[in-house]
Amino acid sequence: MTERYQPILLNVDEEIAKAKAIREGFQDAWDDLEEEYSALAALLEARKALGLTQDDLATKMGTTKSAISRLESSFRTEKHSPSFMTLKKYAKACGKRLVLRME
Repeated sequence: MTERYQPILLNVDEEIAKAKAIREGFQDAWDDLEEEYSALAALLEARKALGLTQDDLATKMGTTKSAISRLESSFRTEKHSPSFMTLKKYAKACGKRLVLRME
């Protein structure tokens, strides 16, 4: 008898809430990353709303897919933080305007 693959459903919001409740320092770390993840979400939403792949966007920006991949993952590290000009190009390629707001 062959065992069937049984995927485990993951409720991300529930798991994050649990971690915030029981893991010391998790809430502070989560809060520290909020700005980066909000910015990344905005980039991904803009690209995906147009149905663009990373390849498509790279072509529109005159760069490579790997550069787009690095850009979209760079928000998790200070080492490769994108320039304002690069973010403007990304926004323009998605038919958007980059707006910086401090609250």
